[in-house]
This record gives sequence, C-alpha cells and structure tokens, in this order.
Amino acid sequence: MDIIDILEELRKKAIADQNIKEKLFATRDAESPLRSFCAVCRELGYDITPMDIVDAGEFFHASMKRSTNGGGENSPMLDYQDDFYEMFLESIDI
Repeated sequence: MDIIDILEELRKKAIADQNIKEKLFATRDAESPLRSFCAVCRELGYDITPMDIVDAGEFFHASMKRSTNGGGENSPMLDYQDDFYEMFLESIDI
C-alpha cells in the first residue's frame, strides 16, 4: 500500500471516528507537527514517516506541473500546494 492509499484509508477512519480525528488535529499544536502526526499514524497501525509525506507531496506537485505545462516550471507554488499533511487535515475537517 502506498502513502496515498494509506492516507485515504486513514481519512475514512478519521471521518468515521471523532477520537481519531481529534488526535490527528491535535498534532498541529505539537512542537513537531509532522512527527507527531506520524506517531499517531503508527499508533493506528500505519507505518508512515515524515519523509514519506514530504516525498509524496513533492512528487504529486511535480507530476501536476509536468502534466499542465509541458514540464517547464513557469508558475509559482501556492502555499501548501505540496503539503500533504495540511491537505490531509483539511480533508477531514468536515
């Protein structure tokens, strides 16, 4: 299972279980939010490292850029455009 599949499965669990959602949101207040997030994920049985999330975000962003402008980098990156941690938390904030 790749990181995208893991985050999607985790997203579904967080939406269904308020306790999981609260644990994940609480990571925003940690000294190291991404490390804290990954620790919660490991508690839930998902072996995720901070680098897994950073790498997935950068890979996704680079793929999107290549597909929309022929591979050249002509546009500035928007805030959080490659931040899967923040994008994940936004996706469960319903």
